[in-house]
Parts: sequence; C-alpha cells; structure tokens
Amino acid sequence: MNFDVARTQMLGQQLRAWEVLDDRVLRAFAETPRERFVPSDYLELAFADAEIPLGHGQSMLAPKIEGRILQALEIEPIDNVLVVGTGSGYLTACAAKLGRHVTSVDIFPDFATAAQAKIATAHVRNVEVRTADALTLSYTARFDAIAVTAAVPELDRRFIEMLKPQGRLFIVVGRAPAMEAQLITLQPSGTTTTESLFETVLTPMINAERPEPFVL
Repeated sequence: MNFDVARTQMLGQQLRAWEVLDDRVLRAFAETPRERFVPSDYLELAFADAEIPLGHGQSMLAPKIEGRILQALEIEPIDNVLVVGTGSGYLTACAAKLGRHVTSVDIFPDFATAAQAKIATAHVRNVEVRTADALTLSYTARFDAIAVTAAVPELDRRFIEMLKPQGRLFIVVGRAPAMEAQLITLQPSGTTTTESLFETVLTPMINAERPEPFVL
C-alpha cells in the first residue's frame, strides 16, 4: 500500500467529504502517520472509512469521526486538552498537533503503554498518557477542550466540571441505535450551551453506569 496516496484519499474522500474543512485539522491528519497507530493485522485498513478493532472490545474510530471531533473542539495552540479513551493514540497525537498539551487517559494499561510508544515514534512530545477510569477522574486543573471517544447513556457532569470557562466538550450521548454527538460549551456564568453535531453510534464507555469519585 502507498501510504501517502491513501492518506491523501482519506483527507479528500472522507474528511473533506464529511465537512471537515478546518485547515489546521486537515494538516494535523496529514502530518500524523496513521499507519503507525493501527494494529499490524489491520494495516491495510489504516485509511479506510471504518472502525478498526483494537482489542478489549474497543475500536479505533473512523477518520471522519476523529476529524469532526477535532474540528468541533476548535483547539488553539495555547489550549490544554483532555482525551478520554486513548485507544490507539492517533486522535491524541493529532490533538497534540493543535494544542499546547494533551492529557490522554485509558482504562486499559496495555492501550496506554502502546499508545505512548506510538506517539513518541511520531515525534509528538506534548502528550501525557495515563491509565485511569475516566468516570473516576477529578482533576484540580481545568481543560480548554475535552474529547470523549466513547458513548455515555447520559451526560456526566464531571466532564463539564473539568472545563475552563469557555471550554468545549465533545461527547456522544445516548444508547444504540440513537446516539447524538454534542458540543457542550461552558459559559463564564457557569451555564452551558449544547450544539447537536450529528448522529452516530460509538462503543459505550466502560463503567458508564457507575461513576465513583477518585482524585487523580
């Protein structure tokens, strides 16, 4: 497979075709070697419009979904970003191309370890990958943008509590087959605004039914 040709086709036929038109986001995808993040057994599908199995019942998101996530979050070079659900590490690496620093968490230690190594080989340095149950997180720091890569049956307020004023949260809410991708923005007044982005179906977040507090 010619990865450069496949990457170009992914940008045009998937991302741009699905209204991912932000030049910075497209550049991040162009500069991040997706083929290094895909399990070797699925290398031929690295640039396909499909989810790719990662193990533990989890999947690497389709490129167009990852593109819409980053475009919606409007990550600026000064932003601190949280990625919930590291998975392969690809979305984390792309987000790091856009922001100042990315904290990425995954419940599976082998995912976190593998992703950290792949991110390093892609020469991305402004990332910290940690093993944690996302629904037990309680950061004292706040984030400018949060990307949640698995679906939750209903919105958990702890994600909003981890936002800075004017911070943005991408999250998919609902149960299959009716799930909605939302962009939630925390206003300076403490209220939130919610924008419906698109309908999709993502893998449900592990333990989403039983959040318990834990300070990281």
